Amino acid sequence: MASLGMDELKRLIDEGQIDTVLAVFPDHYGRLVGKRLTAVHFLDSEHFYCCDYLLSTSMEMDPQPGFEMASWEKGYGDLVSVPDLDTLRLIPWLPKTALVMCDLEHEGGEPVVQSPRTILKVQCERLARRGIKAYMGSELEFHLFRGTFSDLRKSHYQDLEPSSPYRIDYHILATSFDEPLIRAIRNGMLGAGVPIESSKGECSNGQHEIGLYYAEALEMADRHMIYKNGTKEIAALNDAALTFMAKYSDAEAGSGCHIHSSLYGSQSETNLFWDGGAGEPSDTFRHFLGGLLTLCREFFLFYAPTVNSYKRYCAESFAPTRIAWGRDNRTTGFRIVGHEQSFRAENRLPGADANPYLAFAATIAAGLYGIDHKIEPAEEFVGNAYTATHLPRVPTSLTQAADLFDRSTTARSLLGDQVVDHYVQCARLEQASYDRAVTDWELNRYFERI
Repeated sequence: MASLGMDELKRLIDEGQIDTVLAVFPDHYGRLVGKRLTAVHFLDSEHFYCCDYLLSTSMEMDPQPGFEMASWEKGYGDLVSVPDLDTLRLIPWLPKTALVMCDLEHEGGEPVVQSPRTILKVQCERLARRGIKAYMGSELEFHLFRGTFSDLRKSHYQDLEPSSPYRIDYHILATSFDEPLIRAIRNGMLGAGVPIESSKGECSNGQHEIGLYYAEALEMADRHMIYKNGTKEIAALNDAALTFMAKYSDAEAGSGCHIHSSLYGSQSETNLFWDGGAGEPSDTFRHFLGGLLTLCREFFLFYAPTVNSYKRYCAESFAPTRIAWGRDNRTTGFRIVGHEQSFRAENRLPGADANPYLAFAATIAAGLYGIDHKIEPAEEFVGNAYTATHLPRVPTSLTQAADLFDRSTTARSLLGDQVVDHYVQCARLEQASYDRAVTDWELNRYFERI
């Protein structure tokens, strides 16, 4: 959990070391939204207000139709933003600033069921009732570029120059050139209560991965959000730009968000995925994995939420195209790694554009479904899954994923109709916006020659 308590915050405010508190929550896209509060006002207030359209806008912040929770007809009223004081932390790269994650409620105190943080909390509460907690780890990749966000926007993201002119996977020399910024991110995150394991180059020009420490699911999702937002802020402060797009160029590797997961006893701190007596994976693990595999396509919208997500799934790109599992096999959708206490499942399907709260919630819901129904996973796949055409394929478009989610009676049972309907509508509107756009590909292909 974050390390800043209220007494310490009050002391820092009294000493003039903190004057601003960011009261934030994740929106449906996985962006941090909220308010900058004066520190004194934060201490005097139990909650804050925000417009209910924040969970249903377009990427451009335009109101959108078709949502049950917010509309012009309902007047776009307020939601109540309630700080989770366990998440209070310093943000060292922003002067005199602290941050707290918030939960969304209606005026009467009922939780906003469509809120990503609420969706994950509901699944964590299902685990808690069984005396179980989920641990998660995000592996988030990004591409780093020369030039500022403003520079790249003015150039319409043309002629992008990665921070390195060649692939830098595990390279020490090449990553040393980016180290001033990457070091600032690592150390900044540590000061914000987001401990980092390591950083490394990835398999594309200017691509990096910074690994976060394993943590309980809700804490991990909060850290993921602060990390993703913070890396952009730190990059901007250093006159650089980076992207978490799943696939920014058809000539370069995509960026993933590999999710490692395991279940532990709430009191025992024992990895329930491992049978210590037998010295092998447990029945709990097998059934959890069976649920992940069984519901993978139906829950895919929570792993790949944008039009761009689906351009990442290319053969021999280290992004999976087939739904299968294997031991330490990077061609399968689910890679099983570790031993005993470190034994875990790695879901390689989500892209770096995934909303962590939704992806983690889908993982827990699917895994519990497998446990409850004692679903045995298919036989382990050995070999190159890219060429195994008999294996089920990942969905190929946002439309297909939305249709699968919409029609899934299991998703509706585990997550609720309001959640499914809300995020299906988000996906349909995103797809419709893309369908109306005239792309550079069309101009280059048709302008002169058609």
